[in-house]
Amino acid sequence: MSSKLINAFMAGVESRNPNEPEFHQAVEEWAEVIVPFVAKNKKYQGHGLLERMTEPDRTFQWRVTWTDDKNKVHVNRGYRVQFNNAIGPYKGGLRFHPSVNLSILKFLGFEQIYKNSLTTLPMGGGKGGSDFDPKGKSDMEVMRFCQAFMSEMQKWIGQDTDVPAGDIGVGGREIGYMFGQYKKLRAEHTGVLTGKGRPYGGSLIRPEATGYGCVYFMQEMLKTKGDSIDGKICVVSGSGNVAQYTAEKLIELGGKVVTMSDSSGMIYDKAGIDAKKLKWIMNLKNVKRGRIKEYADKHKGVKYVAKGQPWTVKCDLAFPSATQNEIDAKEAKLLVKNGCIGVGEGANMPTTNGGIAVFQKAKILYSPGKASNAGGVATSGLEMSQNSLRMNWSREEVDEKLHGIMVSIHETCLEHGRVNKNYVDYVKGANIGGFVKVADAMIAQGII
Repeated sequence: MSSKLINAFMAGVESRNPNEPEFHQAVEEWAEVIVPFVAKNKKYQGHGLLERMTEPDRTFQWRVTWTDDKNKVHVNRGYRVQFNNAIGPYKGGLRFHPSVNLSILKFLGFEQIYKNSLTTLPMGGGKGGSDFDPKGKSDMEVMRFCQAFMSEMQKWIGQDTDVPAGDIGVGGREIGYMFGQYKKLRAEHTGVLTGKGRPYGGSLIRPEATGYGCVYFMQEMLKTKGDSIDGKICVVSGSGNVAQYTAEKLIELGGKVVTMSDSSGMIYDKAGIDAKKLKWIMNLKNVKRGRIKEYADKHKGVKYVAKGQPWTVKCDLAFPSATQNEIDAKEAKLLVKNGCIGVGEGANMPTTNGGIAVFQKAKILYSPGKASNAGGVATSGLEMSQNSLRMNWSREEVDEKLHGIMVSIHETCLEHGRVNKNYVDYVKGANIGGFVKVADAMIAQGII
């Protein structure tokens, strides 16, 4: 019966949203848990919740016209998807990458609803971005694009309406340019963006938050087995913000990080990437904007695999921290075969539904991104709070609040995902835990 209900629901979603595979994938992973849950709970029936939750409140698309340093005119597309604001203002990042399209942003915005709900903070779900690629662009070119992008987006956002943040391709530089343009056009200095620089309203720990939070969540999962990160061999994908701070926290807690990667390939350092080596990588990626291959050229005994991914390396823990669909069923089976006991998703939907099924069948510790990478948006929420209070908290205060939020998310997953004393289905726990808060708010507010 559950299978028929899920298939019927998904047929409706796919019919209304054709040619959007990433969005279909995100909804299917959610529906496999939530459709049976609603079928068993009369409280959530008769309100059209499933259909309403999978339809954005509104979607904006616009032309972004800008000129490069040679005065050549370029045209990109800008998007903002405001998905659900039942529990708070729309909140979600902006992604600048050539792959950006409506399907990807709808999947990200949909995931954001439940991720934000799990944080315990009053934030709704949204997402946005552009097919603009900041790689290889000068600072002035990026500035002109960001100003053109914000000139249109500013019409639909605000500190109590919709608060964007960064994502792939959108870091402190891009946030700064967009904030400056918003401030000029609206003549107001408010917390309309998060991920801002410290001097103009940003929060300490925000750059580190997604990576740190993912490791904190893995810590909690390991505690249920009487285990810890200390001494574990860890493979990390990516070498951007999330991957860097995932590695930093793992090293701090005694883990041995042996891989990192970018779109060109991966490095395998059998001796381990220590704090000094990681600092070198941070300078390479954040300042020089170089490629991870240069790490292998610089350090002895390091293997570089062009177009390679870390999932072929024997490990105890895996942290997919780059982008969506990094791990499919084949790679998931390889991780399990090679002794991996835990997977903590730092990226958004980095594991296909087939890969998730492999991890669940093997009953290893597996946390979906909506739970384990929620630290980033949680700290964005803390930045919003600091902006509203017109004050700044110390690094220790923010880190303590972040850690507490990740522990709380884990407790929610345990409450809704405990199968027996030996196994917790974190996919089930995260989806139901995120759903009930949003659903209760939507029911209370009526059919709107």
